[in-house]
Formats: sequence, structure tokens, C-alpha cells
Amino acid sequence: MNTPNIAKEDIINAFQFRHATKEFDSTKTVSDEDMNFILKTANLSPSSFGFEPWHFVVIQDKELRELLKPVAWGAPLKLDTASHFVLGLSMKAPMVKHDTDYIMHMMKDVKKLPEDVIEMYSKFYREFQENDFDLDTDKKLFDWSSKQTYIALANMMTSAALTGIDSCPIEGFHQEKAEALLKDKFGIDTDKYGLSFMVAFGYRKEAPTHEKTRRDFNDMITWK
Repeated sequence: MNTPNIAKEDIINAFQFRHATKEFDSTKTVSDEDMNFILKTANLSPSSFGFEPWHFVVIQDKELRELLKPVAWGAPLKLDTASHFVLGLSMKAPMVKHDTDYIMHMMKDVKKLPEDVIEMYSKFYREFQENDFDLDTDKKLFDWSSKQTYIALANMMTSAALTGIDSCPIEGFHQEKAEALLKDKFGIDTDKYGLSFMVAFGYRKEAPTHEKTRRDFNDMITWK
């Protein structure tokens, strides 16, 4: 594995280039190679304890995209024009509570930890949930999973921008209605997964009409 040597100005340029694309050029398609690259950066994203509490569903079927429109007020134009449309799912309590089969699978089969390390890791994770972060309800556990899933979202959008591909993250949806639809029409087990966000990828139809605005750099940084 080589040490990365990407020019800083190229990275900053990608962040300047990225914007929440409201309408995509429907005649342009992100290649399979490029989309798999974007998804791979989600796969390689960090997560708390390395437990990867996420799943991503790529919705390319036009009929399924149409079904999403009534429950996602922020998505219709993107659903019509984006090359690829992704649902970011986060794991609920039956998947990420300290004593679940999934957590044991991650430690034993994915991380391939020895038994003594699994025992130690399990104690740390239980202590983290019950005391350090007070994750004592299903809602708190889902919100914790969502925070991890947003790390993958940020990496996908950044990797897209670095390769000249546009994106738009979407929280404009009714969560309860959207999850009912996902269970009924998309075959998603909503006892195990909840919808954290949607994100569209493609190529902008038009250049942004406004310059990127941010708070002054020195207002958001404190050195001690």
C-alpha cells in the first residue's frame, strides 16, 4: 500500500466543486466503475468499534423511484434526473446492541478476533453502550448507528467530487412513511434497519448560481 500523495489544492478544489446538486443532467450516466468506486469508499469508511452499522440500497428501477416521491418531498427532481440514487440505512437495536448475533459475527467472522479478545472487546462495547454513551433505548441506538452511516455518506460525496461527479444528500422525507414503504415494496426489514438519508449521484445540469458560502474559518476553530 502506497502512501497517498494527493495535492492539497486538488482536494480543496474538490470541496469547492461539490455542491448539493438540485437537478442532474439526465442524459449523463455515472459508469459502473465510478459508482463502484464511490460505494467502495463507503465500504472502507471508519465506524465506531469498526462495526459498520450500515447498508446501502442503490435504487435504479424507475417504478421504485416513483414510489419514493410521495414520501420524500426533497427528492422528486433528483429521483427523475440522477444517474444513481442511494438509500442510506442504519442498523437498529436488534443488530447493534452489545449482545446481538451481528456484533458477534463482526468480531468473530469479519475481524477474526481470538476468543480472549472477543471477550474483552464485548465488555468494552457493553460498557460504552450502557454507561459511556447511555445508549439505553432503541432510538438512541439507531441515532448512534446513523452517526456512523453519515461518515460513509461524507466519504462517498467527497470521493465523487474528487472524480468530477456530483451529489446531493437528502433528508427531505417522512421517516415513518418512508420506512413503511421500504418494508412493503422494497423488501427491507425495518425491524433491523432504519432510513437515515438518501443521496443522489450524477452530473449537474447547470453550474451553481451562487458561490459557496461558509462561516469565517477562524470563527469555527479554537486552538488551546
